[in-house]
Amino acid sequence: MEAKKAKKNKVRGIKNAFIVIIICFIIALVVFTQVLGAPANFEGNDPAGGHPLNLLGTIYKGGFIVPILQTLLLTVIVLSVERFIAMLSVKGKGSVDKFVAAVKAALEKDDIAGAQALCEKQRGTVASVVASALIRYGEVEHDDTLSKEQKIEAIQKQLEEAAALEMPAMQQNLPIVATMTTLGTLVGLLGTVLGMIKSFQALATAGAPDSVALSTGISEALVNTAFGIATGALAVISYNYFSNRIDNITYAIDEVGFCIVNTFAATHK
Repeated sequence: MEAKKAKKNKVRGIKNAFIVIIICFIIALVVFTQVLGAPANFEGNDPAGGHPLNLLGTIYKGGFIVPILQTLLLTVIVLSVERFIAMLSVKGKGSVDKFVAAVKAALEKDDIAGAQALCEKQRGTVASVVASALIRYGEVEHDDTLSKEQKIEAIQKQLEEAAALEMPAMQQNLPIVATMTTLGTLVGLLGTVLGMIKSFQALATAGAPDSVALSTGISEALVNTAFGIATGALAVISYNYFSNRIDNITYAIDEVGFCIVNTFAATHK
């Protein structure tokens, strides 16, 4: 069918998030060893046993969990930026609300050609789905072998198929961001527990507690807690924001699709 030959909107995005995670891990490892673990950040230039002199050294004392949490945090940031760029291509060249209003106004005048011109100008996901439905509209309009109900059903089916083709591209990588919401918090909690274990071990030693070991354990617990909370909070905000954007796009598609079907039903016998 020619309706299916309508130009499909190409949503920009990263196809393989696993590569992003690997790159973020490499960056996190370099930052952890070369920046946070720099000798200048510790007493006696000793990252292993020296007391941290600044915040960078304190973060380094968070232990091996820190680069893992940094990887999760960086992944959330990168995928959030990637989704933001992708949603720009979903939106198209102008306001989706204004586009929907303009298409509805054209359909109310039975100006199908004008609605198609608006789709060509707007681009984006909503315009792509609407253009596909309008092409199908033109095909069934002159098909005398179909009843009115069959024609309406064909238009509705084309709308559903076109929207279904666009949805995976819009939702791409969001499940990973959602996973980071829980994973970041749990890994941060693991780091907190490990840090507290070290602190209690320092307190349990015979005689005076080892102040360096005690402070190291506390630093590890607090740093990992902070990273875990930051990762989880950013992931929640990002996921909810983009989910809301996708819901708005879906609502716009449904609104215009309903208008297309109603226009056909009202103007054809």
